[in-house]
Amino acid sequence: MTLAEMQRDFQSWLVDASEDAADRLSVHAAAGLAVYQNNYRAQLVSCLEHAFPQLRTWLGEEAFRHTAIDHIDHCPPYAWTLDAYAEHFGETLRRRFPENPDIHELAWIEQALSEAFVARDATPLSPDALATVDWDHARLCFTPSLRIQVMTTNVEAVWSALCEGRTPPDSEMLAEAGGLIVWRRGFTSRLREVDAVEYLALVQLQQNGSFIDLCEMLVARLGEQEGVARAGALLASWLGSELIIDVEAAEE
Repeated sequence: MTLAEMQRDFQSWLVDASEDAADRLSVHAAAGLAVYQNNYRAQLVSCLEHAFPQLRTWLGEEAFRHTAIDHIDHCPPYAWTLDAYAEHFGETLRRRFPENPDIHELAWIEQALSEAFVARDATPLSPDALATVDWDHARLCFTPSLRIQVMTTNVEAVWSALCEGRTPPDSEMLAEAGGLIVWRRGFTSRLREVDAVEYLALVQLQQNGSFIDLCEMLVARLGEQEGVARAGALLASWLGSELIIDVEAAEE
């Protein structure tokens, strides 16, 4: 048996508990291999528990553990670091809980906060830099840590209560869907709930960044006076929150 074959059999035993692989490794190895497999699964369960502490509380210990084991069975590690293992846990949650958007949105919050914390550093734009901007051709550039997600439930209130050790409210659907944004400001990952207009504005800007296109969208949605005023208010809010890192001139 070559080293590569041994490594493949060992991986097969860890992931699938393949008896054929165990036999090829050693006829006397079953007990010792079981130790490795138990450690492998325990490490991955622990990884998911640390990545989703509030979701674990929300689901309950037993339901979370069963979901974690299901995820381990269907999604073995694929990266050099366990930090990446939580990335696709949301897919398992959607498969196991297809009618529970609160679970999906809560998992998104925890994953987005982790991703924002390790995102590439960027210097926020100073308001003084706006003095010479040609707004007809301006393209807004957001911090690399920004994450945006539609919100259909009261998950922000649920997450806040869980973080503070309070009894969370019952999950309920919102009368109108809004959005969630996550970003890092300094050394702290932040979460904020936004209304439907701001969510749509951020989605559009992430696609093309054009400030004039944003204004046109807001005018079409809110009317000329209110649309222009809302564009200015959003710009001021994003600058104050250190979400914008640059304003580029769009190509003609």
